Amino acid sequence: MTSDRLGTVFERFRVQAVTFHAGPLCGVSHHDAGRGLGFIHVLRKGSMEVLHEREGGTAQRMMLDEPTLIFYPRPWSHGFVNPPQGGSELVCATLRFDGGAEHPIARALPPVVIVPLHSLSAIEHTLALLFAEAENARNGEPLLANRLFEVLLIQLLRWLLERPALYPLPPGLFAGLAHPQLAQALVAMSERPAEAWSIERLAERAGLSRSRFAELFRDVVGDTPVEHLAQWRIALAKRGLSRGDPIKRIAAEVGYGSASALSRAFSSHTGQSPSEWHAAQMAAQAQRAATRAATLG
Repeated sequence: MTSDRLGTVFERFRVQAVTFHAGPLCGVSHHDAGRGLGFIHVLRKGSMEVLHEREGGTAQRMMLDEPTLIFYPRPWSHGFVNPPQGGSELVCATLRFDGGAEHPIARALPPVVIVPLHSLSAIEHTLALLFAEAENARNGEPLLANRLFEVLLIQLLRWLLERPALYPLPPGLFAGLAHPQLAQALVAMSERPAEAWSIERLAERAGLSRSRFAELFRDVVGDTPVEHLAQWRIALAKRGLSRGDPIKRIAAEVGYGSASALSRAFSSHTGQSPSEWHAAQMAAQAQRAATRAATLG
């Protein structure tokens, strides 16, 4: 088994945490999906009610009465209510994933992951450091708390990878990485996307027959190996375009023989040419910046 199944993904598609609350929960708080961010909250002590918005405007309610970690990998409007005598205290951060909800890991996780802290003994030292830094974050010095949230996230994901039976995962990359045999093939594709991976070579990596590998991959990951590799290459191409890399260089890095070949594959997957996609992303960024400026103003 590879030592770090998440390493390549998070080297290429990073996540940035920003601490925004450290202290008691007073009354009701609301966290809007419209910000386009994920969230991670740690209920350090006390109890509170969690509200999730559902279609039709109804609310799903859940009571937490022990220290708990709550992780939203994708935008989902939610709120917390501090009941009378609840005494709840939280440390909270937003999570900005490269690619937003299309981040390869973020899109492959359940919409929310809720884990009691007593189950997370393997990462209790990180939690202790985070709580120790909470006071600095409250006083306007959140830098270390931000980094600790990022470390906490990686440790949480590793913890989940080791316990797929406890926390059922939807078909996708994360479920594949949690599989001891498929992970070998997925990591190989992630690390070397430009290689001409055949089903036979990938099956050999996984230690399976060609037919068993193809069947298992489709069941667990939700795509064929060919489809998954193409999606990974397009995700990397989007990352390169966002950084302003020349399309010819991107094509070579992700396994297409020419810029025109990449453009055809990109258009087939996204419905837009690389230049159209990049222009749309820049316009969306400008709109978000204008909205933030108007809100602050």
